[in-house]
Amino acid sequence: MERIFVFLRSPGAATTVLLGATLIALIVANSPMATQYMSLVNLQLGPLTAMEWVNDALMAIFFLFVGLEVKRELVSGELNTNAKRIMPGVAALFGVLIPAFIYYLIAGFDPEYIHGWAIPTATDIAFAIGVITALGSRVPNSMKVFLTALAVIDDLIAIIVIAIFYAAHLNVFYLMAAIIVTGLLIYCNRAGYVRSLSYIILGIILWYCILRSGLHATMAGVILAMTIPDRGKIGRKYVRPMRHWEHFLSNWVSFVIVPIFAFFNAGVHLGGFSVADLTHPVVLGVTLGLILGKQIGIFGAMFGMIKLGLVPMPAEANWKFIYGTSIVCGIGFTMSIFVSILAFDPGHAQEMAKGGVLIGSIISAIVGYIFLRIVGAKRKECHIGVYHNC
Repeated sequence: MERIFVFLRSPGAATTVLLGATLIALIVANSPMATQYMSLVNLQLGPLTAMEWVNDALMAIFFLFVGLEVKRELVSGELNTNAKRIMPGVAALFGVLIPAFIYYLIAGFDPEYIHGWAIPTATDIAFAIGVITALGSRVPNSMKVFLTALAVIDDLIAIIVIAIFYAAHLNVFYLMAAIIVTGLLIYCNRAGYVRSLSYIILGIILWYCILRSGLHATMAGVILAMTIPDRGKIGRKYVRPMRHWEHFLSNWVSFVIVPIFAFFNAGVHLGGFSVADLTHPVVLGVTLGLILGKQIGIFGAMFGMIKLGLVPMPAEANWKFIYGTSIVCGIGFTMSIFVSILAFDPGHAQEMAKGGVLIGSIISAIVGYIFLRIVGAKRKECHIGVYHNC
């Protein structure tokens, strides 16, 4: 039991659990248990299926956690000033635009596939940070900070894209109800309420209203996160509600919610996936968008900003570290799979999109890790004192 707790506290534990859930889903979906797997995924539990509870309810909690991370970085973290936001912000923007453009060039000609343009624009913060963390002192800390800030902004852009481009037909009544509940949440924040109960109750009501409004229910998590107070008082005691919520949700999101999401959504049936499908427009668009688009967009933006003197080279870094980090940003996984579910109805196109996400993410992870391990080898040796003239 002690070894389990030690493992769960290790830096790469969340990434390992997520990878394990993904592999189990792929194995089960392509085994004699595939029928039982699909029965579980489509099991009706009250008003929603098991898959819908995962994607609409559990992922709303995931987005609540993401929203809290974004708010923390904006309030007191790596994005709390405009100067700090410029470098990762511009890099994240081009890391979204170029993958989307590459997908559009490959698959945009077909109206059936064009909706998938946002799939390769995402970076999976858990996987990407996991890869960088696994490299230890081989990678400068400045690049870890840069990647974290970039991934947070990337998530923020993904949230905006989902809200604008992947909303269903709107129900005005429930949309108005959601706006009223949001107003109440803002009032609680401005009035100095810091106890969790009022926010939890209003958050659940907001989730239901948004679910019925036509917007994706996960938006409720983001809105709720933005209204959680950063600090306040209970009597004479100062409290930090936002950090308390984030700390409480951290392990639940990392070790329960995201792995469950992966298990329910990564079960791509590979039996129907042929070599010919590797050239399918959706597979190519998503795969190349993640692998090439992220590299071109992020590295290109960094190269331009540094050469023009708009931002300095990150501390202890060089062009090789920036390029290696841009490769790692091609790990789309969680958010990319989520967008593929919104972009395509269950069927062939969605399976092709998920296949492209898996291929692009795996290649980006392996190539990025190997590249940074090679270019960071001397840095590690300097760090432990093997070289004296570094």
